[in-house]
Amino acid sequence: MNPIPTKLQLERSADYREAYANSVQIRVNLWDFFLLFGIANQTAPDNVAIQSFQGIYVSPQQAKALLNVLQQNISQYEATFGEIKLEPQNTEAGVVQ
Repeated sequence: MNPIPTKLQLERSADYREAYANSVQIRVNLWDFFLLFGIANQTAPDNVAIQSFQGIYVSPQQAKALLNVLQQNISQYEATFGEIKLEPQNTEAGVVQ
């Protein structure tokens, strides 16, 4: 007997918002993972300021599911556009991006 497929309905809450983050910090404890999103700005060659704007708690199970989805999507992205490099790149002005 085949199980009945579950319908997934995505809805946006009244306080839904989208934002750009170039910084994610993660804290972990026994019960959950805490993801703290922010914007990192290099204010001097030796100083980076991070302005945090959203913190989200997820269960360990949801964190692992997120890892799997990100791995699949990154693999597809790199297959299409090339390897994502993590090393800092110096610009002509000496600022690290």
